[in-house]
Amino acid sequence: MPKMQTRLLIAALISLALHALLAAWVIGLQPPSPVEPEAPKPLQLSVADEPAEKPITNTDTNQPARPRPQPPSAKPLQPARKKPTQEFTAASQAAPSSQAPASMAAPPPPTADDWQMAATYTLKNSKRYRYNWGQQVRSMMGTAVEGPQQGYVRFRIEIAPDGKLARIDTLWSTSEQAEKLARQAIAAMPPLPPTPTGQALVFEQTIAFVPFDSGWPPIYKNDCLPDRPAFKNPFVWDGKSPQPDSRVVAQRLAPPEKPAANPDCPSDAQPDSLEAEAADIKRQLDFWGALPLNGVK
Repeated sequence: MPKMQTRLLIAALISLALHALLAAWVIGLQPPSPVEPEAPKPLQLSVADEPAEKPITNTDTNQPARPRPQPPSAKPLQPARKKPTQEFTAASQAAPSSQAPASMAAPPPPTADDWQMAATYTLKNSKRYRYNWGQQVRSMMGTAVEGPQQGYVRFRIEIAPDGKLARIDTLWSTSEQAEKLARQAIAAMPPLPPTPTGQALVFEQTIAFVPFDSGWPPIYKNDCLPDRPAFKNPFVWDGKSPQPDSRVVAQRLAPPEKPAANPDCPSDAQPDSLEAEAADIKRQLDFWGALPLNGVK
């Protein structure tokens, strides 16, 4: 009997301890009660009385009172001067109007020796004959002056075997005045020698009627070299025809054989002039050279 009571007492103590721990844990989980904020205190504004100015009293009766200093007088306003940049801009804008427009005289016509050499030059579709023809036309157009009348004109020309003009068509033109002067010069051209090949000569020519360009002399030293083969895309397909075999494509991609040199290359060709070399180098630099970062040449 005593053992039974002891066990019940121990069980009761354990139960009370567990309930106490559980109650403490539940109380800790509950959020604390919110604290009510204090009501804001009303603001009270009060206007303070300005202190009365005390009169300045002269303690020393023997000395006279000092006069009050007067405020400095305002300086009269002067008109603002223009900045140097504005004056420079105005001067730079007015300067071009007082200057004469740029101009370039017509180049000299080809000489008799030039025409004699061109009459026997068959390379590159009678290259010398074509250049002499364009120079002859430009020499008869007069001085090119900067303005709306300047421009370029491109013709397709057909010259008969006897050197007479057979047909001329205007492909495009940037100046009506340039086209008009060019056609007048073509109509008044002197008799030309026969074509070098003895056949009709068909070519295209651009006439420059501008104050900064009259056409560059061509380079003849590379005319004896064989022409480069024309590029053909081996992978082109119209979408309808059967696709070519891979072996055929491989044959197309193979490097072509180098053509033989032209056997008609003249042995008495004169060297190119310094002007022609310089103009050709400048043309290649303008065409292949990289542009500056700001895009201005």
